[in-house]
Amino acid sequence: MSPELLGTPVVDTVKTPPDRAHSRARAARRRKAVVTAARVLLLVAVLGLWELLARSETIDPFNFSMPSKIWDQIATWVTHGTALGSLGEQIWFTLYEALLGWLVGVLAGVVLGIALGRITFLADILGPYIKVLNSIPRIVLAPIFVIWFGLGPASKVASAVVLVFFPVFFNAFQGAREVDRNLVANARILGASDRRVTLQVVIPSATSWIFTSLHVSFGFALIGAIVGEYIGATKGIGLLVAQSQGTFNAAGVYAAMVILAVVALVAEGLLTFAERRIFRWKPSGSDS
Repeated sequence: MSPELLGTPVVDTVKTPPDRAHSRARAARRRKAVVTAARVLLLVAVLGLWELLARSETIDPFNFSMPSKIWDQIATWVTHGTALGSLGEQIWFTLYEALLGWLVGVLAGVVLGIALGRITFLADILGPYIKVLNSIPRIVLAPIFVIWFGLGPASKVASAVVLVFFPVFFNAFQGAREVDRNLVANARILGASDRRVTLQVVIPSATSWIFTSLHVSFGFALIGAIVGEYIGATKGIGLLVAQSQGTFNAAGVYAAMVILAVVALVAEGLLTFAERRIFRWKPSGSDS
């Protein structure tokens, strides 16, 4: 006898695809909330432990400072400015140098990486020289750039360029080499020239490789700008670090590091947003 005739309601236990998608999205939101809460708790725990150890003088508060003093230093810089001018001016000066160096380094790395990835003869000639240059600790070039270009932005931009160029170059080069040969062959069968193959097949295929390097390379650009400012500059976050170190102001050093971390996180967020917009066709990792 069927359940309907007994007056028992029939419950469909098989989820429809929309129900499954809704359940999966709800689970993803819960997981994201849990992860965010865990991150916040970890940060609060570390800062609280640091503050407690410094106030009890388990660690030397003069050398290690403490989160409350770091916050006070940032608040002082925001409200009253720094010895070099307003805090916003210092951030913008460093960000300008890093952005310009990043753009030049990315452009040079992509162009040369794609070119050497496509032209084997050119790669055979320039390959050994690029390997030699890559083996040099590029941070040590910053003092040379200060001597060459002076204390202005040019020396910091040059430092950022050399740090950004190599990771972008090697990813672009590898991306050009990893292009599906069947796609290239089909494009040639259809009559595509070398230029059209490069622009319409190779570069789009290498884009994901290039974007991978962009996330890391902006951090390198900031490092190049900061190191250049630390060695010699007229303004910038790196000079704030140098002045704070010179006056044994540990809170000032940490405060500058916090500001740089915030700038780097904002830049990372913008790059991630741009990557998701460009690669909307790629399946999300959470969906698997």
